[in-house]
Parts: sequence; structure tokens; C-alpha cells
Amino acid sequence: MLKSLFGSQTRVKLLQIFLLNPDNEYFVRELTRKLNEQINSVRRELINLKKVGFLKHHSRNRKKYYSVDKNFVLFSDLRNIILKTQDSKYDVAKHIVKLGRVDLLVLSGVFTDDNKDSQVDILLVGDVDKEKIENYLEHNIQKDVKYTIMDKDNFLYRLEYNDKFIINLLKDKRNLVPVNKLKKYTDKLLGV
Repeated sequence: MLKSLFGSQTRVKLLQIFLLNPDNEYFVRELTRKLNEQINSVRRELINLKKVGFLKHHSRNRKKYYSVDKNFVLFSDLRNIILKTQDSKYDVAKHIVKLGRVDLLVLSGVFTDDNKDSQVDILLVGDVDKEKIENYLEHNIQKDVKYTIMDKDNFLYRLEYNDKFIINLLKDKRNLVPVNKLKKYTDKLLGV
């Protein structure tokens, strides 16, 4: 699916490695080994991705290192697309959605590359039975998961008054938002 969407298998592999590891940097030969691709195709795609502004580079020890530009206009959108193709995180989202009415679901912490700094791993806005969530997490997730459930009215109230917890979760580009039925409210906050 991604190959037909993005053109070449090498480009898809590069997008995956950079978007799943946004804080890392790689040099060309390292990427060819990791991706099991020809050096010329990796170089060509790195040049293409740099031209559109997705990648940036710098030289160190006579090697050119590439990293993703987190300020790239489509960074979070592309990252969400790549993450949606990764099974584990979105399987969790699919199961949670089946447990009740979910207006907004944000996955953070253990579900992203930010499990140290996150106050919560799951933010769930809607009408979901707490016991069902606890039961699902206890039997299906191998890690301790911190979660917050709030109803829509409480969430909108906190959003309106720029609650720091809500704002930080929504603005953090590392977080995944597999469900957002409150997009008109959250987009307004984010200036979209």
C-alpha cells in the first residue's frame, strides 16, 4: 500500500526509519545496511527527500549524516500514516474504540518514543467503561499504562481554558491521534 502511495520501496523504507526514529541521524552506508537497499537508490531518495524539506543533513568525520526535519510541514501527518501501518499501536486503538463511544484517542508515552516524559500513555475522551479499559490493558498490554478518561464536556471545558495537560498532549507531534471526532475544536486550538 505505501509503495504505491509513495512511489518507491526505498523511499518508503527511508520514511519509516526516519519517522519511527525522529531523534536519530544516519549516514548513507548505515542506511543501506539497515534497509538492505542499493547505495545508489538510497542516495537518490535521500536527495529527493532533502529537496522537499523532509530531511536535513550535516557533515561530521567526513560522513554526511541525515535526520528528519521535525518542522517539515507534513511531519506529523506522514508520521501518523507510517505509524498507522505499524500493527501494535493501532491494534490497541482499534480495540479501545470497540469498548464504548470514543470522541478522541491520543496515544503517548509507551506507545511513542516518549515514554520517559509523558504524564499519560492514553487520553480517552468519550463514554467508555473504566473497568473494560482496565481489563483490556491488563490482559493485552505487557507494560504499565497510565491512562486518563474524561467526558466530552470536561475535555471541551479544559480545552477552552488552555489546560496545560491537554495542550501539551495535543501539540506534541510525537503523539498519535488515531481517533479525533473533536477535530473542529482541537484544530482551532492548534491554529489549523
